[in-house]
Amino acid sequence: MKHIVFITPRDARHGFSLSGVTQFIAAPDEAEAGIQKAMADPECGVVIIDERLLTGIDEERFREMERRWFGMLIVLPAPEKIGAEGEDYAARLIRRVIGYQVRLNP
Repeated sequence: MKHIVFITPRDARHGFSLSGVTQFIAAPDEAEAGIQKAMADPECGVVIIDERLLTGIDEERFREMERRWFGMLIVLPAPEKIGAEGEDYAARLIRRVIGYQVRLNP
């Protein structure tokens, strides 16, 4: 069975490791290296990265990694961000999984 890797900033260091999943602590400038390390592991099937770490990765580079990898690369919304932006990400993720645009209405 493939495992899940979370890449988070230091302030989230206790949350995911308590649940038994693999967690890497990274600063924004270390985030891309953390993703590459997780993607290189053949046992890893899902990499979830905290949205706050994306400032250290060029957006086009991130999309390229997402397209080229066999697993799922998912962005975990930042705890303080709530609203329409999260809905846009959810619609994008659903479209990627089912291959069809879905309109989500509240």
